[in-house]
Amino acid sequence: MADENSEKFLREKHIKFFCRCLQVLPDRYASLDTSRMTVAFFGLSGLDLLNGLDAIEKDKENIIDWIYSLQVLPDENESNLDLCGFRGSSTIGDPYSPNARTQASIPYDSGHIAMTYTAIASLLILGDDLSRVNKKAVLTGLKKLQLEDGSFQPTPEGSENDMRFVYCACCISYMLNDCSGVNFEKAIDYIRKSLSYEGAFGQGPGGEAHGGSTFCAVASLVLMDKLDVLSPREVENLKRWCILRQQSGFQGRPNKPVDTCYSFWVGATLKLLGCYSWVDCKLNRTFVLGTQGTVTGGFAKWPDNSPDALHAYFGVCGLSLMEEESIQAMHAALNISQSAADHLHNLHKQWTQGDS
Repeated sequence: MADENSEKFLREKHIKFFCRCLQVLPDRYASLDTSRMTVAFFGLSGLDLLNGLDAIEKDKENIIDWIYSLQVLPDENESNLDLCGFRGSSTIGDPYSPNARTQASIPYDSGHIAMTYTAIASLLILGDDLSRVNKKAVLTGLKKLQLEDGSFQPTPEGSENDMRFVYCACCISYMLNDCSGVNFEKAIDYIRKSLSYEGAFGQGPGGEAHGGSTFCAVASLVLMDKLDVLSPREVENLKRWCILRQQSGFQGRPNKPVDTCYSFWVGATLKLLGCYSWVDCKLNRTFVLGTQGTVTGGFAKWPDNSPDALHAYFGVCGLSLMEEESIQAMHAALNISQSAADHLHNLHKQWTQGDS
């Protein structure tokens, strides 16, 4: 017999799930401690989309202070500007305490491009005005991370480089309303060279087309207002590749199983390309709700698996794109609620008026 909750969106349970993501997690999350900022973003943005931020109202200011405590600030001589941005976590103490000891004692202490993106996005979600973000330092640090081929690495110490970090750089530039940290011409060239013969984007030139990297590439072009660098034929091939990823839910690549998170990655790409109406929402919704944790809340990668923070968040995002009742609309390119994006655009107007 089918679970009576299999077709019902359990909003209240999902709110409780995201609250737990901000408070206590199972020990299997220990390996993600250095990425705590991103896990917090999943919790905060999930609650925001569910109109559930009132559940953490009493903790909002503490969380904002905790986020700012992880900002790598310039020293007196500004000799470390290339290292600035936001870290992913503190190492000791209450995770939401501004007095928690951070990684500042580590010799190679620096920001991380993905944590900088999720930190700024989280501040917007919480209604902060970004006044404590050291924009000069963040943008200088961001500029240091771009490589000659136009891609970005996550930290100045050197690491992997791919489309994910190009997307983070474009989001940071867009949110701070300042493009001085990114050479757009080189970034666009990297994106163009990553367009696979399959019709979608890989993580880099010569890579296999993938739903996640395709979203990052398309969203980056949208944020740069450069989607028109793709020819009409390339756009049509891209739309075709994306819509063919729907089986019941969406898969990330051909011949792979469907997965909850691709309801956002591929679905949001179709949204940005103006053809989300092609999606069979009934079929997609049935799959996504089939991964819902009916006891704990949250969503899993696949049915009959345990929910986790990432898939719980992107499950809600996928349902938002389908205009599920009780879920806010999204700003698909920034991967935040439309209300958080509206708050950002109001800040942009204030900054512009302040400069005039």
